[in-house]
Amino acid sequence: MTVSLEFPSPSGVPAAGSGSDFARLLRRIVAAGLLKRRPGYYAVRLSLVTAAFAGGWAAFFVLGDSWWQLAVAAFLAFVSGQIALVTHDVAHMQVFRGRRPSEIGGLLFGNLGVGMSYGWWMNKHTRHHANPNHEELDPDVSPDILVWSTDQARAATGLPRFIGRYQAQLFFPLLTLEGFNLRVSSIRALRSPTMKHWGAEAALLLAHLVLYLGALFLVLSPGKALAFLLLHQAAFGVYLGCTFAPNHKGMPTLTGDARPDFLRRQVLTSRNVRGGLLTDFLLGGLNYQIEHHLFPGMPTPHLRRAQVIVRAYCAELGVPYHETGLVRSYAEALRHLRRVGEPLRAAGAS
Repeated sequence: MTVSLEFPSPSGVPAAGSGSDFARLLRRIVAAGLLKRRPGYYAVRLSLVTAAFAGGWAAFFVLGDSWWQLAVAAFLAFVSGQIALVTHDVAHMQVFRGRRPSEIGGLLFGNLGVGMSYGWWMNKHTRHHANPNHEELDPDVSPDILVWSTDQARAATGLPRFIGRYQAQLFFPLLTLEGFNLRVSSIRALRSPTMKHWGAEAALLLAHLVLYLGALFLVLSPGKALAFLLLHQAAFGVYLGCTFAPNHKGMPTLTGDARPDFLRRQVLTSRNVRGGLLTDFLLGGLNYQIEHHLFPGMPTPHLRRAQVIVRAYCAELGVPYHETGLVRSYAEALRHLRRVGEPLRAAGAS
């Protein structure tokens, strides 16, 4: 199947007709100055994340062969999640003005920092932004392991058919494998002919693995090294999954030619998460998922202000705008997973 991608413009805002609903919203956002860059904010944020990463590994080498390293593993799992969130912002050209420095930053933070292929993730994420929650076009709702609609459940075979029966109960346990899955998917993606910077991607992924595993097994005994690795990667996967799960899981899905206009396609398939500055920090601004999908190039610190404008504008148009608390967002996602898995449970019981 040929997928038509909708790449963002250099400003991170898709092109829109002058009379469209989105165009009118865009004019309000531009008038409020919310698409202007925030180099000072990102200089501080990148410095703090880098310092936390360096500090975590400094503590690792100072502690040596000790079970206290498990605390370091938990801390570095959180830092790895923050690096992934920074990489996300870099990929959307929120941090650097040009595409070339954005690619370099993405490779350093993604490939070298957390062992995730920037090129693979960028391709996947671009398709997601173009068609969020579209069952045929959005790779984030493909039935690889979990099923996201009753149609997918009825057509499921193999592992998705087995797991789909209990996927609501298994969702958070499965997130412990997400860190490993990112690495395996990144290595497999190196075989793809679409990989733009194959040599740099491969070299940086290899450097990450050598430095990471080398540090663990040179400093720690084999048992402690394995425990560190398992805790670090499991906690990283859970944290990363918890930042992305509230965004679209349990929201309406699209199929076939069901493609509403850009504004409704982004708003109706996304969920915002209410909260204060701590929520903004922990979720990296992804709690303003509706605003982020409408304006992917908007700097993270502007999303909170943009929400006021977007929510009011959706009310004017009569477009449903869904936001909820963090715990409620997970409950909605799990309830959806249980509901769409019902055909598999019914088939197993018959």
